[in-house]
Amino acid sequence: MVSSIAVGLNKGFAVEKRAVQKRQAARKGTKNRKVQFVRDVVREVVGFAPYERRMIELIRLGKDKRALKFAKKRLGSHSRGKAKREEINGVIAEMRKRK
Repeated sequence: MVSSIAVGLNKGFAVEKRAVQKRQAARKGTKNRKVQFVRDVVREVVGFAPYERRMIELIRLGKDKRALKFAKKRLGSHSRGKAKREEINGVIAEMRKRK
């Protein structure tokens, strides 16, 4: 917000703001169909990591909080742990539906 005055906080020549394109880094990490498909195939072929299997057992035993603490320790942060716990809960729900 420039005032076209030579002095003051908003000094300077008034010009129209250019519309800049979004940086590629802004869309980093967004899932598309192809990425999701590849991840599903990999999960089907490879299965779960040992820590994920342990989390599944903890959640089945009803120890959600312990599963979160375990995931936090393995993944490094609270938010990553919460996301992993939700993912594992979804997997368990899907397993129950299939039976």
